[in-house]
Amino acid sequence: MELIIQENISLKPFHSFAMEVNARFFTRLSSMDQLPEIFAWKKSSSLVLGGGSNLLFTKNYDGLIIKNEMKGIHLIREDDHHVYVRAGAGEGWHSFVLHCINNGWAGMENLSLIPGTVGAAPIQNIGAYGVELKDIFFGLEAYHIKEEKLHQFSLNDCAFGYRDSIFKRSLKGELVITQVIFRLNKIPEYKITYGAIEQELEKMNIKELSIQAISQAVCRIRSSKLPDPAVMGNAGSFFKNPAVPENKYIELKEKFPGLVGYHQMDGSYKLAAGWLIEYCGWKGYRLDDAGCHALQSLVLVNYGHATGAEIFKLSEDIQRSVFEKFEVRLETEVNII
Repeated sequence: MELIIQENISLKPFHSFAMEVNARFFTRLSSMDQLPEIFAWKKSSSLVLGGGSNLLFTKNYDGLIIKNEMKGIHLIREDDHHVYVRAGAGEGWHSFVLHCINNGWAGMENLSLIPGTVGAAPIQNIGAYGVELKDIFFGLEAYHIKEEKLHQFSLNDCAFGYRDSIFKRSLKGELVITQVIFRLNKIPEYKITYGAIEQELEKMNIKELSIQAISQAVCRIRSSKLPDPAVMGNAGSFFKNPAVPENKYIELKEKFPGLVGYHQMDGSYKLAAGWLIEYCGWKGYRLDDAGCHALQSLVLVNYGHATGAEIFKLSEDIQRSVFEKFEVRLETEVNII
């Protein structure tokens, strides 16, 4: 397929904060055959864009934006207990989840309605309601830009952590993920104890548990708590939930009895960043068109004409406020460009 490079293209339709920013150069990637040509044309100052749901542009991008639109979903093999499904990196995440659910392939129902693409999911190790991508991941293929060849990555190769992977660290900017393989269950293993899933299923009057019902419950919960990016620019949770040692958690709990924290396998406690932010008085805050959402304080929003710099400043003010109150540092989940 012919490579088309466009110049001075608005990125507003391509990222969920919907800022008025431009890319100096822009191209669409729909075939692996295009990869060598794209990077022969320009090997530096390039950014691969999936759904744009985890980015904050603070200025125009003076380089090449590569919109990953590689598609295709294929059942590649199965055994008595599992199916192995390969999806192109440019597939929309939620539509892929629904495709799997409709085929009776279980394991990703708790990850319903997460924005973004299949290719971006491993980078972030996306997670929700007690399930992370690593729990259903089998492998992926990625193009190494400098070596100009494809590499295969297993589960262990990816070094998955909490909203983290090797692709955000030592291999950041070196690869283009082309396709991902998932290992899904033929017999469901339901996970409904996290968050409000059980209560939502009761509200829905579900008598017989299914992956379809869990997906619907998750969608209802997310829709009630999180603003739709098509209506109000946002990138979902802007901050990670911070982890603290047990002694720090006990100290904070004594001082702030309402503190929300979850015990982790390593003995640490993961604090609810939303609670910390809300306690500091930021929930519902708005200055011009940059704000902290009125229903979910983890979500920073663009009410219409906010700039990336304004959202970024708000995030820094929140981080500073939380540290001054709790001596806990909030890390951004969103990538700042």
